[in-house]
Amino acid sequence: MILLNFSHPLTPEQLAQVAALTAAAVERVIAVPAQFDTGQPFAPQVEALLAAIPLTAEEWQTLPLLIVPPALNFITAVLLAELHGRMGYFPAIVRLRPIAGSLLPRFEVAEIINLQAVREQARRPR
Repeated sequence: MILLNFSHPLTPEQLAQVAALTAAAVERVIAVPAQFDTGQPFAPQVEALLAAIPLTAEEWQTLPLLIVPPALNFITAVLLAELHGRMGYFPAIVRLRPIAGSLLPRFEVAEIINLQAVREQARRPR
């Protein structure tokens, strides 16, 4: 799978946790620094950010992509809308959490969230 990382760099341990939770090898990590100008609209900045990723329209729709979202929730919301438009579905995302009791700030992979499955489950009661 290809991991699109819009957050801090991942450690080898975190990549191993991702591989274990997904039962798939991380073949490639594409680092996409999400430094935004908060004085400007976010939608055009997200569009420019994704346009810089070297994937074709076909690859967006067919490659196994896993997303590490940015920490800022507003950017993540716009990013997920843009990704859904490019991919045709909501991607799975990696949730990180602080390691309890760690003296220095350290994070571990908490879970992989399949957003498309969450969406489909939410539609059932309608």
